[in-house]
Amino acid sequence: MTNPTLIMIALAAFLQPISPATASPVIQTEKHVISYQVITTGLSHPWSIAFLPDGEILVSERGGNLRLIDNKGNLEPTPITGVPPIRQHGQGGLLDVVIHPDFNSNRWVYFSYAESDGDRAGTTVSRGRLENNHLDQVEVIFQMEHKTKARQHFGSRLVFDRQGYLYITLGDRGNRPRAQDLNDHAGSLIRLHDDGRVPKDNPFSGRSGVKPEIYSYGHRNMQGAALNPKTGKVWTHEHGPQGGDEINVPDAGLNYGWPVISYGVNYVIGTKIGEGSHKKGMMQPIHYWVPSIAPSGMAFYTGGRFKGWQGNLFVGSLKFQQLVRLELDEETITHEERLLSEELGRIRDVRQGPDGLIYLITDEENGKLVRLFPSPES
Repeated sequence: MTNPTLIMIALAAFLQPISPATASPVIQTEKHVISYQVITTGLSHPWSIAFLPDGEILVSERGGNLRLIDNKGNLEPTPITGVPPIRQHGQGGLLDVVIHPDFNSNRWVYFSYAESDGDRAGTTVSRGRLENNHLDQVEVIFQMEHKTKARQHFGSRLVFDRQGYLYITLGDRGNRPRAQDLNDHAGSLIRLHDDGRVPKDNPFSGRSGVKPEIYSYGHRNMQGAALNPKTGKVWTHEHGPQGGDEINVPDAGLNYGWPVISYGVNYVIGTKIGEGSHKKGMMQPIHYWVPSIAPSGMAFYTGGRFKGWQGNLFVGSLKFQQLVRLELDEETITHEERLLSEELGRIRDVRQGPDGLIYLITDEENGKLVRLFPSPES
């Protein structure tokens, strides 16, 4: 397994005292006084970050490049080679990137992206072995079927659970009924072995006319997913239409309602979607936002640097350019705090670093990698 102690040592360069010239003014929050430092700039619409055991950081750029930031915060000028052709198409492009739980021994890097078939596109997941700034032995492990010309709702986050299963979040590709069709990958949470095989205990495995990769369905556009460190369950969030962004804890075989039920309304005209917000046999979110915050990355905080945030859930907001902090009681959201409003820009991803600090990236042409730290720095 990847050794967090080794990563902590490798990130020592990031933990040097922060000079006043590079740190932001102090920001008072409910539980902490914080500040932030811009570590890296020059990222083109970055989408996701992943920490490597040697202290380096992988960053995906929506345009199709996979970039490397060294353990001093320097962006390598040459993108990682070996990445397959990627379609930048509306909301699609190179999306999430994660490393295998046993990366130290196998070097597997997993990434999701929009793949073309002529003028059509759909979400695909591949993996490759990272060696010397190159991906080798690249192989496709999942392809969404029924590619379309639509430019929206590709998903897509990747999460490994404690048993080593890989979860893939998918959007409905802008075609609402697809999310209720069990013979269609769109609008579903996918569960696979790390090599792409379908687990025999998947809820629909062996059923005729149903995609066996599906774990849960009835989702609109899931762009956030994280493993709850306390329970080991995968949590997801998804964009609502005009209101109705949701946080869910998907369970095997269950229907999360889209587009039959929603807390959002139709764009522009504001009319009701489907049958309202409740229907028997369809699951309710554990939390929702009206109006929409346009949620992005999501991470649970377990580090020791922000003691008042232990066990909290953090969600980026694209629309309001915020970081949302959520306090939990098991699977109930008990309190919400909005941080960094319009301070950094559109927050696309949020991760806890192996050093116990919080790292963010901003979705812009000159995107930034930013870390949050307690102030004064301890």
